[in-house]
Amino acid sequence: MRTDEIRAAYLDFFDQRGHRVVPSSSLVPANDPTLLFTNSGMVQFKDALTGREKLSYRRAASCQRCVRAGGKHNDLENVGYTARHQTMFEMLGNFSFGDYFKEDAITWAWEFVTDVLALDRERIWVTVHPTDDEARDLWTRRIGLPTDRVVDHEDNFWAMGDTGPCGPDSELFYDLGAGIPGGPPGSADEDGDRFSEFWNLVFPQFDRSADGELQPLAAPGVDTGMGLERIAAIVQGVPSNYETDLFRKLLGHVATLAGIRDERTAIANASVRVIADHVRAATFLIADGVLPGNEDRGYVLRRIIRRGLRHGHKLDITGSFLHRLVAPVVELMGDAYPGLVTQARAIESAVEDEEGRFASTLRSGMAELDRAIADLDGGTIPGEVVFKLYDTFGFPADLTADVARERGLNTDHEGFERAMDQQRARGRAAASRFDANLEQNIRLDSEVTFSGYTDAHSRTTVVGLFKDGAEVDTLETGVDGVVVLEETPFYAEAGGQIGDQGEIRTVEGAGCFEVADTKRGGEQHLHHGKVSEGALHRGDVVVASIDRERRRDIVLNHSATHLMHAALREVLGTHVEQKGSLVAADRLRFDFSHPKPVTSAELRRIGEIVNERIRDNTETLVELMDFDKAIAKGAMALFGEKYADRVRVLTMGNGFSVELCGGTHVPRTGDIGAFHIVSEEGIAAGVRRVEALTGRHALNWFLDGEHEIDVVADVVRGRRGELGEKVTQLADRTRALQREVDDLDAKLAANRGADLASRAVDVNGIRVLAATVDGDPKSMKTTIDNLRDRLGDAVVVLGHAGDTVSLVVGVSSTVADRVNAGEAVRFVGDQVGARGGGRAEMAQAGGGDRPDKLNEALDSVADWVRERTTG
Repeated sequence: MRTDEIRAAYLDFFDQRGHRVVPSSSLVPANDPTLLFTNSGMVQFKDALTGREKLSYRRAASCQRCVRAGGKHNDLENVGYTARHQTMFEMLGNFSFGDYFKEDAITWAWEFVTDVLALDRERIWVTVHPTDDEARDLWTRRIGLPTDRVVDHEDNFWAMGDTGPCGPDSELFYDLGAGIPGGPPGSADEDGDRFSEFWNLVFPQFDRSADGELQPLAAPGVDTGMGLERIAAIVQGVPSNYETDLFRKLLGHVATLAGIRDERTAIANASVRVIADHVRAATFLIADGVLPGNEDRGYVLRRIIRRGLRHGHKLDITGSFLHRLVAPVVELMGDAYPGLVTQARAIESAVEDEEGRFASTLRSGMAELDRAIADLDGGTIPGEVVFKLYDTFGFPADLTADVARERGLNTDHEGFERAMDQQRARGRAAASRFDANLEQNIRLDSEVTFSGYTDAHSRTTVVGLFKDGAEVDTLETGVDGVVVLEETPFYAEAGGQIGDQGEIRTVEGAGCFEVADTKRGGEQHLHHGKVSEGALHRGDVVVASIDRERRRDIVLNHSATHLMHAALREVLGTHVEQKGSLVAADRLRFDFSHPKPVTSAELRRIGEIVNERIRDNTETLVELMDFDKAIAKGAMALFGEKYADRVRVLTMGNGFSVELCGGTHVPRTGDIGAFHIVSEEGIAAGVRRVEALTGRHALNWFLDGEHEIDVVADVVRGRRGELGEKVTQLADRTRALQREVDDLDAKLAANRGADLASRAVDVNGIRVLAATVDGDPKSMKTTIDNLRDRLGDAVVVLGHAGDTVSLVVGVSSTVADRVNAGEAVRFVGDQVGARGGGRAEMAQAGGGDRPDKLNEALDSVADWVRERTTG
């Protein structure tokens, strides 16, 4: 069976057994700050398994795209070197939320692997937790496995965290044959590759308290996960995931780029495997909105791309190549994940841009490495230098080692690892923001009723109060806290729309809570703020009132965002997809996929279209319908976003814009009033950002612009119709005057050079000049260029002292092998407190707290050159 056939067979099998087949969620977890990436099928069902979310179904099955690179689950360094590790993989899973339990889960797992996949029953092994007698009996008595192939294993116990749902699990293994090293599970050789673990059946049946006590859950569940690539390797009878049908095709494309013609050679090559895996992971991550960067998810993606490029270097693949492998990934996996197809151009652009950045990184890193080698006293590059190259320049440590070997040097690998360990420790501390927060911890039986689509005020009851993350009965005057209501008109931040502000006041008027923000936590709206009057008690009857003017501004911006999204797709193309948004009171911001800057003409047309739709003043249609029906109707949904069974569909402009949206909107498009784009910029490869204004904020922008035009008209003494011409004339005149100034500066520098040249001294055949001058670093460089031409073999050091010091050093190319400009500027800079650096022939420094020492420092230059060139 092909991999796509296994995927389809699994979902069909559980569909026939009453499971809702749920699409894969995004690789960026929704509402879970504890994870960098979605790393299992369970992630999107986490709240359902814990009972915090109530779904319309109690059985589910999915094929979830996952990434394990960074954080607790990090397979990155193993990828390419083992048979079964991938950065990105697909996980098949079936789940029960208080419905069926062990008997059905085990029975169906056995039926699927033996009847549907036709695996050899005699080669299947199972591990169970020593205390799980029920599972052991089911495997041996119901399924009929021999007792010696059902192995007790202490590790077979799963927990979501230190507290909360947990339970035993059963793991299924397949014996790949005696020709592969390794022993059965539970043996001393269990870590070998012979017995492949391919399916884990987890049975959350306990609730663990803070003191470690296990209490039975009222509704135990089932959470299973089976790696698609692993089971495909077993079914297809190959010893490695990289030899399955999907990977073989992708490996073939990599091999072609590397000039490897033999398929077996390509499959066995670790670098070929790394590249195939990493381009697949990068493609999916970018499709889910992650872009290369220096923090968090973006940093992990950058590492993945650059690691792939590094292995391309090992294969002697020249130039940019990784982006050329995106198309094969899309071709192979686009049927299962259509979002890849629509974003293919943007993904290629993002990867290619990162390749260009890395090429620049390699150039700057090599220059820094050359300087470090030149400064070496011994034959080993220190670990801290290797780490600096890696951390500051992104220069791979193994590439540093390669260069060192070529030059007969070693690298301090242990020192590098120590520095890396220190960085990881800093990273773990920084990652504390991924710890579970208040929104994750609040658990209330009630589900909030949101009345804010129609009402600005609600008479309601306080059902929960929280202070410093702990539930309390009362919030007193001046205390910050969180209020949970039975019903609320406050919109909780979601979909880019910020949360509402306002007040919650007791009906008697004695207590008032000022709401500064509204967030979502589980099924609740969490009103964050402070008690401004009296006190608030659990059970109080209150009137909750939003800031209506602020909400109105937000509503205008949200509706305009929908119209702009549709206009962007009309003008730029249907490849445009939302990558992020902010709907605030004073502005809207929209990030979208597009491979190049949007021209001024395109921006003008987009603005015209939106304002045309506003003037049409059509009614906004809001409908609730099944998700599948909404998609069939043409509603836009974000790739990888998690949606409920019933969705809210917003139609504007008589079908011009149809989107799934839970936000608040205008009744008619004319209510927006006006729309104006104020900026457009690139924020990452293949991603553009537009900011715009609506309503009174757009009007104020126009009025401010009118005032600016009047000011310019006064300055250039022109009328409105001729301002462009007047400003152009003024700019041309300014440029002409600047050229005259530059010419005069050059002549002054030449004359100054002639005067200074006479002060040069001869040191071992090198003309050395060290002097103070007036001017900035730019003019000093011009003077140095003139002096080097006059003096021949020369070392020139010029300095200027004011509140701080400016230093510039120039060295003729003919003597740069003996006297390095960077070393010279550091020598002088150290004496005056200035810091800087540069190349062998030109360097500069600035700052410093000892400008009074400049003359003394310059006087020492000749002796310093003499020491460097004698002997």
